[in-house]
Amino acid sequence: MRSLAALATVLLLVLTGCSGGDDDSSAPSPSASTASETAEPPKPPRRPQVGDCYRLSFDEALAPTAPTKRVRCGRKPTAITFHVGKVERNRAGRPRPVDSVRVQRQVARACPERLAGFLGATPEQLRRSLVRAIWFTPTLEQADAGADWFRCDVVAAGPGRTFMVLPRKMAGAFGDDGLREKFSLCATGEPGTKSFTRVTCSAPHAWRAVSTVDIAGDGYPGKDAIAAAMDDPCSDAATDAASNPLDVRWSQEGPTRAQWRAGQRYGICWVP
Repeated sequence: MRSLAALATVLLLVLTGCSGGDDDSSAPSPSASTASETAEPPKPPRRPQVGDCYRLSFDEALAPTAPTKRVRCGRKPTAITFHVGKVERNRAGRPRPVDSVRVQRQVARACPERLAGFLGATPEQLRRSLVRAIWFTPTLEQADAGADWFRCDVVAAGPGRTFMVLPRKMAGAFGDDGLREKFSLCATGEPGTKSFTRVTCSAPHAWRAVSTVDIAGDGYPGKDAIAAAMDDPCSDAATDAASNPLDVRWSQEGPTRAQWRAGQRYGICWVP
């Protein structure tokens, strides 16, 4: 399973929609030609709305284009739309192609930036949670029909390749102590051991994420440099969290090279 911290940025790598021609179109029959001349242009699809609910699988969440089958928000949704924006326009005032690098970067930046505010969370709280933003654009065919939007959904990672069922209302969820605990990041074992699995803090757990540490640098610093940068901040965070300052234990989890490439520039401090 992909790292939770890298889940959103991984989507940028798959937003590569492709199109292709049809060899048969070079020699249309008379009837096909007549039909194409008289056919009305396709109508644009329904524009997504903030508050739309979906029951997405993990694979659907990683798709570049938007699944459109909605569910009632009281019927165990796993994704809720929290923002709908418009794709950038070119100098001529026309929407840029939805599969262009410019649009991909626009959407990959816009959705994560808006998530903390939607949840009522600080950036630090969001890092130490199971909640992430995912995003979608229309298909090329939908864009040709006039769809110029992008869609941002909120999801919360569950066990394995699954998502947690979300409450009917996610706006301001981190202002509720129970929901914040439900979405906070804990683990079944110490990071780096075989027993380590990320879980919600409302489930049985042995370790809790208590702080994050920003890691400087453009290129990947390497495990040793990351560990050195995290040591003192994690020690301080563990001391603050300890009930006995003379009995302090902690573990630290720095970004892997793959996570660094995906955009994660911080490590996580854990305490038992």
